This record gives sequence, C-alpha cells and structure tokens, in this order.
Amino acid sequence: MKRREFLYLTLTAISSLFFTSNIAFEDLASASSKHLIPSPEIKETNLKFVLPLENRTETDILIIHHIGEINRDVSAAEIHQWHLANGWAGIGYHYVIRKDGSIERGRPRDTIGAHCYGHNKNSIGINVVGNFEIAEPTAAQTASLKNLCACLSQIYQLDIPTKTIWGHKDFNDTLCPGSNLYAALPTLRKQVSSELD
Repeated sequence: MKRREFLYLTLTAISSLFFTSNIAFEDLASASSKHLIPSPEIKETNLKFVLPLENRTETDILIIHHIGEINRDVSAAEIHQWHLANGWAGIGYHYVIRKDGSIERGRPRDTIGAHCYGHNKNSIGINVVGNFEIAEPTAAQTASLKNLCACLSQIYQLDIPTKTIWGHKDFNDTLCPGSNLYAALPTLRKQVSSELD
C-alpha cells in the first residue's frame, strides 16, 4: 500500500469515528473499491418484530420497490404496522426512502427480508415511498437511492455492470416499483457504477 493510500484510509477511518455511521467500518474496509463510499445517514427505527428474523448469508442483488397504491409520504414505522396487520413478522424492506430523501431502517441490514418472493435470501429490499405509476420520485429520493445503492454495493462487493440492481417486477408479477422508477433504473446503475470507479 502506498503512503498516500494509507494516509487516506487512516484519516477516513478516524473521521468515521467522529461522525454517526450506520454501517460498520469493517464492512467498508473489506470492500474492494478504490475509495470508501461514506454511508448515507440512516435513521434507526428500532422496530420490534413479532417473529425471530434469520440472518442472510449472501447478498448479490438490491431490489427496488415503491409503495404502490398511495403517493403520500409514509414512514418505515407505518409500513411496519401495515405488515404486522397482515399477520407478518413486520416490515419486509431493509430500507425506506421518504419523499424528503431521508432513509429509515426497516429490517436489520443483514437479515432475510420479506419483499420479493423467491429472492429474499440473497437480496436487500429498498422501498422508495410513492406510487411511481402516477408520479415521479423526488430529486432527493433519487439522490438518496443512488448513495445507498453505491454504499451497499461496495459493502457487498456487487458488480453493478452485471445488473445487480433490479426492480421487484423483474422477479414477480407486479407493477412494482412503478413504470417511472423502473425506467430510471438503467441510469441508477450507471451512476452507482461511476461512484464505485
């Protein structure tokens, strides 16, 4: 390792100790990228689940969702209540991106989600709040989605050019994540790939 790289990594590690970070430094240190992508701010929700959650042993895709039927802003806690009312363990998504771009924790990052039938054991579910059949994501949501996907891609060493960012509809018979957000996924992949270069 060259001196400059060592200093950069050391200063980055030290600065991460002084700022709130929601992703373990060990995860970032093991990531195979030329530079460390900082974790976006993630609001911890400390949601309580009614069934035990299982740890996920592999992560090779990020799956993007939308709320669907409504276009108003909703929180991870509200989605959690909806999912509990359905008799489920709790919120199925790992992250929720609100209209203002803030990111809230759903399920713990390294647990198996409940958001995409047949692909929960190897994916992270990200819900972008809104109905993107009738509306567009806000600029703040788009920026947060890019930052979150870049950070997660680095942590899990995902190969973005091989299309590891998917829409829910790529796997199941659904309109999710809505035609407007789905149409933006190729651009999102390019932006995330650029962040990782």
